[in-house]
Amino acid sequence: MSELYTVIVVILGLLAVSGLFVGVTNDAVNFLNSAIGSKVASMRTILTVASVGIIVGVITSSGMMEVARNGMFNPGLFTFHEVMILYLSVMFANIILLNLYNSMGLPTSTTVSLIFCLLGSAVAVSTFKIAASEALTISDLGEFINTSRAMGVVSAILLSVVIAFTCGTVLMYISRVIFSFRYTAMFRRLGAFWCGISLTAIVYVAVFKGLKSMLHGNPVIEFVNDYTVLSLFVCWLFCSLVLFFLQRLKINILRITILSGSFALALSFAGNDLVNFIGVPVASFDAYQVGREAGSTTVLMEALNENIPANFGILLAAGLIMILALWTSQKEMAVLTARELSLTSTQEDNGVQSGSSAFSRTLVRAALNVNAAIETVVPERALQWIARRFEYEDVEHSGAPYDMIRAAVNLTTSAMLISMATSFKLPLSTTYVCFMVAMGSSLADKAWGRESAVYRITGVMTVVMGWFVTALGGFLIAYGVGLVLIYGGTVAVTATSLLCGWMIYRSRFKKKDEVKDEEAGKKTPESSDEILTGLSEEVCRTMEATTRIYDRTLLAVFKENRKVLREMTQQASELYQQSSDRKYSLMSTLRRLQESDIDTAQYYVQVVDYLNEMTKALLHITRPAFEHIDNNHEGLSKEQTEDLMHINDEVESIYRQIEVMLRLGDFSDIDRVLNMRDNLFETIADAIKSELERINRTRSSTKASMLYLTVLNETKNMILQSRNLLKSQRYFVEHTGLMVNRRFYKIE
Repeated sequence: MSELYTVIVVILGLLAVSGLFVGVTNDAVNFLNSAIGSKVASMRTILTVASVGIIVGVITSSGMMEVARNGMFNPGLFTFHEVMILYLSVMFANIILLNLYNSMGLPTSTTVSLIFCLLGSAVAVSTFKIAASEALTISDLGEFINTSRAMGVVSAILLSVVIAFTCGTVLMYISRVIFSFRYTAMFRRLGAFWCGISLTAIVYVAVFKGLKSMLHGNPVIEFVNDYTVLSLFVCWLFCSLVLFFLQRLKINILRITILSGSFALALSFAGNDLVNFIGVPVASFDAYQVGREAGSTTVLMEALNENIPANFGILLAAGLIMILALWTSQKEMAVLTARELSLTSTQEDNGVQSGSSAFSRTLVRAALNVNAAIETVVPERALQWIARRFEYEDVEHSGAPYDMIRAAVNLTTSAMLISMATSFKLPLSTTYVCFMVAMGSSLADKAWGRESAVYRITGVMTVVMGWFVTALGGFLIAYGVGLVLIYGGTVAVTATSLLCGWMIYRSRFKKKDEVKDEEAGKKTPESSDEILTGLSEEVCRTMEATTRIYDRTLLAVFKENRKVLREMTQQASELYQQSSDRKYSLMSTLRRLQESDIDTAQYYVQVVDYLNEMTKALLHITRPAFEHIDNNHEGLSKEQTEDLMHINDEVESIYRQIEVMLRLGDFSDIDRVLNMRDNLFETIADAIKSELERINRTRSSTKASMLYLTVLNETKNMILQSRNLLKSQRYFVEHTGLMVNRRFYKIE
């Protein structure tokens, strides 16, 4: 047997290790977010509990490996060579898919990726077999693909989105109505019984489902299977009694429940999602052993239809790698955790805006109409009582995005849904379930108020649509890679291996840089002095960037340099986005200015608003300029160029003077800037008159004239906002007594 297959097994093994690190980093936040979001314990404690759950989960996940062996295709109709190429194309397609989607900022799901990459590769190899055989036609494709199993898995994945969201919403609403946000008094009376239900569900997940294969034949397990309802009732009474006594000993039973739920969810994650990371490599190793024993590459892989127990050593090694990834990827997970918590936080204004879509706006309007209809039927006193249950109050005083009641609901609901799917050997996406349960509970918990509902729904829909796009992308990429490998042979395997190796290397280093940048951007000032100093320094940086971008944009227009214009448009867009983010986070920032008076807050609002308007005007200059040159329109005339060059000189002089005042904190020459601004406005007015005369004499093209007039008007607006910004900054600095940290700044 050729050494090529040994190399393939080694490559798949290395990709499995890489996949475990990447997969755990991306997916672990889903079962950690509830514990992290409620700040139930230290990060070290949470990771320790999750690590134990992972180890228990991986050693009980053998049955899920059947999904990769025979879940999507009939291995008995494929030869050893074809199966090895099929598995290799699945792993390569996964790498290409993840890199492609990450570069475009699209969310992915490892479960969906595995399922549809398996389908795509199986169809590709089946197509090859059909094309090479005269006895087979395309109508025989269904014999090679396990269509019933595939449709069952796909249906389970799609239904999980709706079911998880619905269950999270309903259970959270009921829990909040019972306890409210001021849950302390009610929890002392009913907390043990309520947590007993959660703990019963968690015990059922961890023991009677997760460990069922290990405890097979145990009399207790057999009794539970025969008398499930009675067993759950007894378990609930026992858990409630234990929690009741612990509560009387002043022990926080919510912490016990949440940490237990984290354990059960980590167990479910490992047992259910491990197949996504090592299922294909393990199946290829099984096929390799069968082919080596047969001594032939044409032997059919009927043996993969048998229930082959996964190697315990491989499972244990995979679990240890997952734990290592969990502990060594805390910075990357912190970034991913912040993204999800921004959509579930109880705080109405968290500074995160995901944009708005027609669907989200329609959905919110429909919800408001339904709510209005309900209010006409339900008695007023009942509505007032329910409204009081949802009045937010941070009784825990932890500053957490949400309280322990919601964390317990998230964990219990997610663990139950995932374990039920695992017991039926359906690879339900942990990402789907945990994310949608969290979204449903945040909706029921009134975290999506009218100020943020549209944006949060848009953010959720973006994630969900990204999952669905993963299915199509995974199938097409795997189909293409499968055809290349099956027809290209050794050369194609070598070339694709090098390509995927380069992608992994690049993505790892690029991801580390992105995490560092995001971490740097995440460090928000807390004290009033830090906030004020940060704003003043941002004003200085923005002025510098605006001057540079404006100057380079005009020069690029004169030279019709499309490359530079694209770069300037991108930089102007980033500058505008930064100022917009600060504007959207205005309310949360003002809340932190508790030690400042009303005047300081007023100046802060003005500075932020003028900064946003100035960068918007700059963007309205760079974007039309790039579009004009990008569409190959006629460039500016000599007269237009000379006018803009003169205006550019005046703009540069104004900004140079503004930068000096900002850097030195000396605003005594502010009247000089006012005079310079008036002179510039006169110059712009003269330039507009000259252009109108040229238009009347038909000495200027329509497109060039439109660009020219746009630049003039937006330049006037930009300078006007800059002057207002300087004036507000002077009041801001003088009132707060703030001095911007002076740096060595050379003004030529």
